[in-house]
Amino acid sequence: MSLPARFAIIGYGSAGRGIHSRLIREAGFLVTAIVTRDEGRKRAATEDWPAAAVYDEISELIAHPDDFDVIVIASPSGRHVAHAEQVIDAGLAFVIEKPLAPTALQASDIVDRAAKARVPFTVFQNRRWDAEQLTARRLIESGELGRVHTFERRWERWRPTPQQRWKENDPIAGGLLLDLGSHLVDSATDLFGRVESVYAEIRSLTTPTEDDVFMTLYHSPRADGSAVISRLWGGSLVGAPGPRTRILGDKAAYLVTQFEAEPTPYSRLDEAVEAEHQGWIARGDELTAVEPPSGGHVDFYHAVNDWLRDRGPVPVDPRDAVRTINVLDAARISAREGRRVSV
Repeated sequence: MSLPARFAIIGYGSAGRGIHSRLIREAGFLVTAIVTRDEGRKRAATEDWPAAAVYDEISELIAHPDDFDVIVIASPSGRHVAHAEQVIDAGLAFVIEKPLAPTALQASDIVDRAAKARVPFTVFQNRRWDAEQLTARRLIESGELGRVHTFERRWERWRPTPQQRWKENDPIAGGLLLDLGSHLVDSATDLFGRVESVYAEIRSLTTPTEDDVFMTLYHSPRADGSAVISRLWGGSLVGAPGPRTRILGDKAAYLVTQFEAEPTPYSRLDEAVEAEHQGWIARGDELTAVEPPSGGHVDFYHAVNDWLRDRGPVPVDPRDAVRTINVLDAARISAREGRRVSV
C-alpha cells in the first residue's frame, strides 16, 4: 500500500488553512510543512498539524525537498508570480491557487518557465468539482437539456459593509473580477469551450477594487454553426441575489436557485426538496428535482494524488488558467472602452 501524499502549504490564511488544509485532511493525506510569518497562523498550523515543520520563508521550505511531495501555493494572488518562480527554480511540483496570476502575460510566463524547467503543476480551480457543475456536465452530456444556447451563473452576495482584506483593497490582484471571475469564466469554458469575444461591465461600488461585475462570453461555434452565450454576474452589493445557475436548452433548462446555503428570493420554490437535491429540470412551470452527484471538492486532491503517482491526468491544465485570465484581461478592456473585445 502506498503512503499518503505529503503536502507543504505556503500561506496559512483563509485559503491555506480554511480550504487546502481542510481538503487535504479530508482526502486522507498529510501536511508536513507550512510557511507563514504570522504568529497566530503559526499557532494554528501547529495545532492543526503537530508534526509539520513551520517556516518563516519559502527558502527554508525548499531547502528540505525530501519532507514533502508537492507544494500548495495559497498566498495572496499578488504574490503568486514570485512564489511560483521560487518553487519552479527549485524544481518542485506544485498546486497554485486561482488566479494563476493577475494578468495573462504573467500567467503565460509561469507556464513557460515551468515547462522549460520540467516542473509539473496544476491550478486550484476547485469549482469544477461543485455539485452544480458536476450535475450540469452530466445533464449536458446526457442530452437531457437538448442543444444548449445560454449559460447563466451568478455569484452574488449581500455584503453592504465590505470586509477589510487584501481582496477588497489590492488594486492589482484584488477585486471580484480576478477572485470570483476566475471561477465564473472557468466554469463556462469547462462546460462550453473556448471564448472568442467578451463584453463586460465592471464597477466599484463599495471598495477600491471592483465589486460589481457582469460579463457576456461568446463561445466558439459548434460544428452546425450554433454557439453558446454565457452571461456571468459577480456582486457584493446585491440585496436580492438572482438564481445561481440557469442553463437553457431546446428541450429543458437546468435551474439552481441557491448556493452554499446562501438563500435567494428564488430558493423558496421548495426549500425542503432543494435541500436534498441539486437543482431542478425546468420546462415552463414543470419542475423536476435533480438527484445530487457523488463527489465534491475533495476529489481535486484525490486527482492530485493520482497525477503525482502517474495514475491520472493533471487535474487542471495550467493552460486552461491562462485561457481564463485572457478572458478576464479582455473583460477589463471591454468595460473600459464600452465595446465587445476579441479574446
